[in-house]
Amino acid sequence: MLTAGDIMTTQIYTVHRDSEIKALAKIFVERKVNALPVVDDDGLLVGMVTQTDLVEQDKPLHIPTVISLFDWVIYLESPKKFSEAVRKVTARKVGEICTADVVTCSPETPVSEVASLMVDNKVHLVPVLTEGQLVGVVARLDVIRSMGS
Repeated sequence: MLTAGDIMTTQIYTVHRDSEIKALAKIFVERKVNALPVVDDDGLLVGMVTQTDLVEQDKPLHIPTVISLFDWVIYLESPKKFSEAVRKVTARKVGEICTADVVTCSPETPVSEVASLMVDNKVHLVPVLTEGQLVGVVARLDVIRSMGS
């Protein structure tokens, strides 16, 4: 029987809870990942952050009304107001938007149970912990890949 330890990815990208949203967005783009474990100063798991968390922040970003005329864009509101809203959102910290209640497993957890955790909790990435330490992650693709082996 395959376990999380058999299929997990051990090269783990993490983000610190005090990182700014702007840095998080850059990591998502550069690393081509959809979710990241959030860690504290000691490297301990304190949450998970997803692209959805980034897009659906609880502080709304007001998009100003514009008129497009030929190749011109005419703001009906101040472009400065829009820039300020973007600055406020991107200055927030990852710890403010991450999910603190994280679904985890151990390396000994059967892959079938990891798959159930993913489905039941609607998550795509499950951190793997040994004695509280992050040792890997199992993504949905890892589970799918294990079905073909």
